[in-house]
Amino acid sequence: MRFEIISEGKTEKDSIARFLKSWLDPKLLQPVGIQVSDEQGFARALRKIATKAKAKLEAPGNSEIIGVLGLIDLYGPEYPAHLTTVEERYQHSKQKVEREVDNPRFRMHFAVHEVEAWLLSDKGIFPRDVQNIWPASLPKPEMVNFDEPPAKFLDKLYKQAMGRTYKKTVNGKELFGKLDSSSAVAACPYLKRMLEDMLDMAKAKGL
Repeated sequence: MRFEIISEGKTEKDSIARFLKSWLDPKLLQPVGIQVSDEQGFARALRKIATKAKAKLEAPGNSEIIGVLGLIDLYGPEYPAHLTTVEERYQHSKQKVEREVDNPRFRMHFAVHEVEAWLLSDKGIFPRDVQNIWPASLPKPEMVNFDEPPAKFLDKLYKQAMGRTYKKTVNGKELFGKLDSSSAVAACPYLKRMLEDMLDMAKAKGL
């Protein structure tokens, strides 16, 4: 049995399935599958998630699907002006998409503020030159925010330390392969929220 995750980019498609499984599988009676799709950008993903999720959940053989999740970065979409906090924006968009899908096997989640925030939970996975200039006062990973989101922050560090840019699809894949999921969950409450949601759905299926 498996989860289907509708994501916005290649970094998610190539990198996060094994990372998420490393946290989930030890807590279940049997391993779960995770398939991640790439909708090529947050705008397209946000526009297509409801339609894609309904199609997956209504397709033949859908009994093998534990649940379908939408996962896009909180940084990217535009929000109504009165929504200023992370939680307000998260809940507004989550509830909107979940109402559109209207299926108990669908959950909408957001990476706060990007999936790269999860990488910031452990500076030890980065090249030594990057570690050497790591800011001592860096806030908690999910507080690296709309002003300078995680990927831009990493790009700045890589340019300063190594004279080259941070490449999401190359460096991100390598770093996620090193990242301990338990450490990331301990540092990232919104990641923890998503994984605990997946865990509850899997256990409800008897896994």
